[in-house]
Amino acid sequence: MAEITAALVKELREKSGAGMMDCKKALSETNGDIEAAIDWLRAKGISKADKKSGRTAAEGLIGIAGAGHKAVVIELNSETDFVARNDAFQDLVRGVAQVALGTDGTVEAISAATYPASGKPVVDTIKDAIATIGENMTLRRAAKLEVEHGVVATYIHNAAGEGIGKLGVLVALKSVGDKEVLSSLGRQIAMHVAATNPLAIRAEEVDAAVAERERNVFIEQARESGKPEAIIEKMVDGRMRKFFEEVALLSQAFVINPDVTVGQAVKDAEKLAGAAIEVTGMARLLLGDGVEKEESDFAAEVAAVAKG
Repeated sequence: MAEITAALVKELREKSGAGMMDCKKALSETNGDIEAAIDWLRAKGISKADKKSGRTAAEGLIGIAGAGHKAVVIELNSETDFVARNDAFQDLVRGVAQVALGTDGTVEAISAATYPASGKPVVDTIKDAIATIGENMTLRRAAKLEVEHGVVATYIHNAAGEGIGKLGVLVALKSVGDKEVLSSLGRQIAMHVAATNPLAIRAEEVDAAVAERERNVFIEQARESGKPEAIIEKMVDGRMRKFFEEVALLSQAFVINPDVTVGQAVKDAEKLAGAAIEVTGMARLLLGDGVEKEESDFAAEVAAVAKG
């Protein structure tokens, strides 16, 4: 019997799109013959996942899993919202989020981690789901926050069920204060982040390229006034201060109480928590954000199906 090497399994995976264990079994059944193994996978209906892998997956769900001092948020995409309402898909999103909690939070680490229910890597479990459900699926993004002391609060907007929805937010609070106070404040700030989508926690953390681009726009606008350069500089500095107030989390008006900034709300909460509180991280994933969706003519699709 031919030796089933890792290189042979890898080659079959690349050609068929099937999972690692399925490829190994196919090669074992066909004595290491790649072409015969491909036919074996096709006969079992396993390699059909590959045919769907090129289709745009911009729907799906955001999943969140937390354990007090750490939490993760993932985006698992599907092609249609119909699949996102499928119980099997929703369970998969929850399961992948739970697996992600035990990794460093990168897509690569999550994909390679073992999915308990299948005993396979997450990437292969997703491919199996593609073959079963019949749509392309992609683990597109993920983020993990962790604090040694404190809490990582979570929030799901437009929830489709426990821990899943269309928008997910994590907020990390570093503190040795009262956990209930921290959890309540963290959730409120997470709701704020969901609503306002700040660019950074603090003004000085706003991406330098973004800030420079805004400054250049303000300079051009100010020059149209015909005022001297010295005046223009002051005008631009004032507009930049306003810009940072609007895009940095701690300087934004708190959506829960617009009379105070988020930073002031954190300071006020310190009295209740009995200790200093520092916002050390935030993550916000909106389903399909940045994915260019394919436009389709639904009537034409139906007509094509009707014609067989």
